[in-house]
Amino acid sequence: MRRKQINFALQHDRLYRLHTIQRRRPMALIGSKLKPFTTQAYKEGKFVSVSDTDVLGNWAVFFFYPADFTFVCPTELEDLADVYPTLQKMGVEVYSVSTDTHFSHKAWHDSSPAIGKINYYMLGDQNHAISNNFEILREGQGLADRGTFVIDPEGVIQLIEVTSEGVGRNAAELLRKIKAAQYIAAHPGEVCPAKWEEGEETLAPSLDLVGKI
Repeated sequence: MRRKQINFALQHDRLYRLHTIQRRRPMALIGSKLKPFTTQAYKEGKFVSVSDTDVLGNWAVFFFYPADFTFVCPTELEDLADVYPTLQKMGVEVYSVSTDTHFSHKAWHDSSPAIGKINYYMLGDQNHAISNNFEILREGQGLADRGTFVIDPEGVIQLIEVTSEGVGRNAAELLRKIKAAQYIAAHPGEVCPAKWEEGEETLAPSLDLVGKI
């Protein structure tokens, strides 16, 4: 009887984990549209309201991270702050998101030298609506995973990056990918190969090119 109970518990755990994995597939969001949301954010000393309609019309980065007052998160957010002026010149707006409140974001911004460099929007998501929209919420923990989503002016998700909690992201690589995404959006029929940098040659997929790369 004891063994049957253990086997049942193990089977239930496997099914639960499988259900969770199947339910949370952020990569499947490529090509999908930004879902409606409204929230409060902290930006440059002010609390402001931000909704999905504010995002449309420009390229945008949604940069999810687990929590304020942590360890890897401030290094990522500072790295992103360093390239923010460049992103703005490219017509890209940045929205960092965690399940903390906008009040927590302000307190962190006031106390941390790294976070104090941020001039982009810091969105609060205490009701988990935005994290759920992007399928990046950790079930049972109330925290978002490390996920980056690049959205085009029409609200379509073009790029996704998700890493484990201990692996920080690279803003320079994000910048490179956004430049590639903007290039192919402006040049239909062309694609950007690996390690492509602005100004380098692209590819034009065709029958003549098959097997020659």
